[in-house]
Amino acid sequence: MKILLVEDNARLSELIKEALVHDGFVVDHAPSFANAHDMIQHFQYNLVLLDLTLPDGDGLDIIKYLTKNKSPPPILVMTARAGLDDRIKGLNLGADDYLVKPFATEELIARCRALLRRPGNVLGTILTIGNIELNSATRDVFINTKRANIPPKELALLEHLMRHAGQIVSREHLEASLYTSQKDVSPNALEATISRLRKWLKSNNCTPTLHTSHGIGYVLIPE
Repeated sequence: MKILLVEDNARLSELIKEALVHDGFVVDHAPSFANAHDMIQHFQYNLVLLDLTLPDGDGLDIIKYLTKNKSPPPILVMTARAGLDDRIKGLNLGADDYLVKPFATEELIARCRALLRRPGNVLGTILTIGNIELNSATRDVFINTKRANIPPKELALLEHLMRHAGQIVSREHLEASLYTSQKDVSPNALEATISRLRKWLKSNNCTPTLHTSHGIGYVLIPE
């Protein structure tokens, strides 16, 4: 799943991003209102973490912009504005949750998982194909009901392929979902991740197989 982190504090952003990536999420970071607005226009996100006090604008205006869409992503506001009026205003505009700074990253991740578990979320929480089960909210993977360890990048790829099981997913679509918008993707980055996921599937005796459709993309097939 891809998260947009809107936060101007460089150190805090680094800590939050590190924790989220370790938990298997793909994270884009926007340090300003302008950056966030541009990313929202060009990319799709499953969740937005939003600081209200930005150097070039008010985060409340980002909430207004996001909630104009037919299916806006969940919005978790994280800010030092602890006043009741500020919280009510943000929630009334369409924010889904509110976390006052300072906070523990463990609580932030728990709240992210809770938002992604909500019934209104268009993305399913429990994904199953063959003998693999993936809980996209807790980031847990089970093979034949036994928990299995999987690196974050392979987990993100597996989730995306499971959401499109039996369908060819284009290389471009996977790159947009797996890699942040701020970094150029090396020519063989996706192929390397595909190769590692294939090895993981084989070493864990998974029944689904990962096939390449040359010149088009990749498909996960239950067998």
